Amino acid sequence: GINAEYGYFIQINLRKMSAADQNVQAVDLAQLPIPQLNQLRSQFEEEENMLTQSLAQLKGVQSRFVESQDCVAKISKKTLGKTVLVPLTSSMYVPGELADTETVLVDIGTGYHVKMTIEEAKSYFDRIIAYITKKMEVVQKNLVEKDKLRQVTTDILQLKLQAQVQQQQQQAS
Repeated sequence: GINAEYGYFIQINLRKMSAADQNVQAVDLAQLPIPQLNQLRSQFEEEENMLTQSLAQLKGVQSRFVESQDCVAKISKKTLGKTVLVPLTSSMYVPGELADTETVLVDIGTGYHVKMTIEEAKSYFDRIIAYITKKMEVVQKNLVEKDKLRQVTTDILQLKLQAQVQQQQQQAS
């Protein structure tokens, strides 16, 4: 039967009224009725989509920090006085001259900028990139797990539907 083939149990968080009071319970997927399996599969698909979007956003943020880190790494005494493009808005730049190669202003979020030495900025970008990379690994791991759960749920659902069709055919004959 389905149990012997899959023997797959999942843990589902059953939330009570208060968020702090959580119960975790093992559920045998093969024992769930078809409507619940459909609902569970849809839930896993939604969670997969959300995790995929989160991963894409994290990759975008990570690439911006890597780009900033690369720019900071290119600043040296040799670049003093060189012409650079200074952003006035996200789509408008004006030419400027690099007047200081010892410090940079780093946007640390929500409109705050911090003056840092080149080494401090490199260290900051190293830390923030490592942090984002760890978060991406966690999201990727969760994404793989959700994909496995969705696939197992889909397989069990298909087996149950096939069994239901066979039962209906046997009753009809």
